Amino acid sequence: MKKQTTLYLMLLYMIAHPVFAQRYTISGYITDKVNGETLISATVFDSNSAKGAVTNNFGYYSLTLPVGKVTLEYSYIGYRTLKQEFHLQGDTVLNIQLDLDNMLEEVTVIGNRSETGVKGSQMSTVEVPIEQIKNIPTLLGENDLIKALQLLPGVQSGTEGSAGLYVRGGGPDENLLLLDGVPLYNVNHMLGFFSVFNSDALKNVTLYKGSFPARFGGRLSSVVDVRMKDGDDKKNRGTASIGLISSKLQLEGPIIKEKTTFNVSLRRTYIDVLAQPIIKMAQDNENGGVNSAGYFFYDINAKFTHKLSDKDKLYLSTYFGDDAIYLKAQDRYSYGDNLETKDHTKLDWDWGNAIAALRWNRILNNKLFMNTTASFTRYRSALGSGYESETRYPSNPDRSQEKEETRLTYNSGIQDWTMKTDFDFTPNVNHDVKFGAAYTYHTFAPDVISLKVKDTGQTEQDIDTVAGSPKVYAHETAAYLEDNISIGRMLKVNLGVHFSSFHVQNSNYFSLQPRAGLRVLLTDNLSLKAGYASMNQYIHMLSNNTISMPTDLWVPATSKIKPMKSHQYAIGAFYSLQHIADFSVEGYYKTMDNLLEYKDGASFMGASTNWEDKVSMGRGIAYGIEFLAQRSFGNTTGWIGYTWSKSDRIFDRPGNTINNGKRFPAKYDRRHDISITGTHKFSEKIDVSASWVFSTGNAATFAFHEYQAANSPTYRNKYYFPETYSYVEARNNFRYSNYHRLDLGVNFHKKTKRGNLRTWNVSIYNVYNHLNPFYVYVWDETSVNHETGERKTKNVLRQATLFPIIPSVSYTIKF
Repeated sequence: MKKQTTLYLMLLYMIAHPVFAQRYTISGYITDKVNGETLISATVFDSNSAKGAVTNNFGYYSLTLPVGKVTLEYSYIGYRTLKQEFHLQGDTVLNIQLDLDNMLEEVTVIGNRSETGVKGSQMSTVEVPIEQIKNIPTLLGENDLIKALQLLPGVQSGTEGSAGLYVRGGGPDENLLLLDGVPLYNVNHMLGFFSVFNSDALKNVTLYKGSFPARFGGRLSSVVDVRMKDGDDKKNRGTASIGLISSKLQLEGPIIKEKTTFNVSLRRTYIDVLAQPIIKMAQDNENGGVNSAGYFFYDINAKFTHKLSDKDKLYLSTYFGDDAIYLKAQDRYSYGDNLETKDHTKLDWDWGNAIAALRWNRILNNKLFMNTTASFTRYRSALGSGYESETRYPSNPDRSQEKEETRLTYNSGIQDWTMKTDFDFTPNVNHDVKFGAAYTYHTFAPDVISLKVKDTGQTEQDIDTVAGSPKVYAHETAAYLEDNISIGRMLKVNLGVHFSSFHVQNSNYFSLQPRAGLRVLLTDNLSLKAGYASMNQYIHMLSNNTISMPTDLWVPATSKIKPMKSHQYAIGAFYSLQHIADFSVEGYYKTMDNLLEYKDGASFMGASTNWEDKVSMGRGIAYGIEFLAQRSFGNTTGWIGYTWSKSDRIFDRPGNTINNGKRFPAKYDRRHDISITGTHKFSEKIDVSASWVFSTGNAATFAFHEYQAANSPTYRNKYYFPETYSYVEARNNFRYSNYHRLDLGVNFHKKTKRGNLRTWNVSIYNVYNHLNPFYVYVWDETSVNHETGERKTKNVLRQATLFPIIPSVSYTIKF
């Protein structure tokens, strides 16, 4: 009996020993050795146990391993891998600094992180290095984050040159765009041709197209998580550039070395300055005219970081950006001695964003990391127009001078106050747990119109009135829990749930949104993945324009208008061909509910009064296949992306019928999208880049039939003509011609005697001058029979092109 007991105890010890073996945690920050910038999604891997971890958005990692010898490899795309070997015998704090790999410094492109590549559980996710964004040739030489994202499979642009995002069949308001964790509501400059993201201020960009992690919520189609630089903690440095339409300046450095840093970026266009000489040349000095007019936009990014202790950091992030249109004109007319008039016209229209976020990081223990944020975001549009008229009667001195003043203002916007706390908890190498909660106080100001009229003339009227919709206040709460679980070597699962509530106008909405991702690792280079995500969206953007306009209105879900919902399913295969390229293919199917469309013939014209009665709610269905081949190392880098997709809308509910309840394609439903982009580094002095895009034409609605109304004549020019009406067979029943374009860019680098790096960039947009359609319109074309003199008129469709071949040049210096 004693021998049996001893045998049982030994067997129990052998089984339990791996479970109860002593373990310790290695934790710390991974940073750039040169400037101290934290590295997001850097990896640490123990080759002995084949276990690893990934840094979070603040560069922090935590890895729990058994006691004994460990061989750690710290790696990040574009940096040299660093190895650390030691005997683990207690909790260890190990802050790592990585060196840049000079072979990849200037040509790093989209790279596979452990959570988004072959071995990660996350699919439908791409990380975009900032250096690649800077290298892609774009319109007027203005490198742009949104334009780079449009080159990825599953992401479509809107009209020619637009910065809009249409992800997997969704609309532009269904994208959650975060700048340091704070939402931006309108990310467009110049009516959508440029975005508000200044690449000089940015550090990291991650795009989620589906299988959303539970920590994100509030939008249906995508999340664009943009992180700003913290600033160099060792020395002052900067970048200045000047281009055809804008100039930029970026400065960063330590306020207190290796403790307090700053990073400030400024950008402003000078289209208004360049236009002034043309305006002056067109002046009529005798009768007046336009005194000044113009358009410009500017951005200011600022971030300050302070290290309170080894466990505490404080961050302050801000962004301010505006577009502005202005006009001042004066007209003078004299009619002898009888009448003199002087008219003044003034227009001021500006719109833009402002955000601020105060963030506190604390390492509660080596397995638990906390981030608490208080933030404010605001988008507003303010239009003011004024007219003054003075009338004098020189020949009639007894008649007093008459004066008329009119002032019209239009204001709209949205602002949020948010408090949230996020936790990263790593109990062991098989679990990476994230959880947190947030509260947001929304203020919607759909529109307020003010009219003031003062007339001292014959009518002697005084008008002072305000109209529009009252402000709407809403309370939104959210909580989430997600766990990235490793089950053996082959299986990895990401499970999560996102809970949200929305209270507005005595209406309450609640939602429980499950999320799941699965990865099966077949070999070290091949994996299969599947994902599911449920999303809710409580705000809508009202717009009847094909481009982004400052009059687009943000409105909340109400008792009549329900929140939008989506369910997305995705499956894919990922393969890494060592030393050549990485390949992925994904298929998705997405359903959307409570989508808004204008009713046939409805138009808001920038006013939100009774908007609930002018829209219909319906459903959407989108599905497609995406292919991506990418090379992210060596002197030649780039990717090839292809998307086959379909996106339809169905509005068949009673009282919400559109298109007679029949299914119709969404406006930006496109069957094929192809993008090819590449960069080649010839030497340290020169590199070239190119991108080519092709897409099926956008959809539009046209009336191709006309009919004459019976017994309804119209008298015109002594003849009777029957009234003619247009008949629209179906919504979005016409396709623009296919779109394709080639862009090229060349960078010439040179180090100056002082060690500064100067770069000349020469780029060409639309190299072969293809006349792509911006919009299509109906034109009455008249033909004459020269023998009989008979004239015939017929309607034809004509195409308007916005951007022909456009060369540009810019100069940049890093100091």
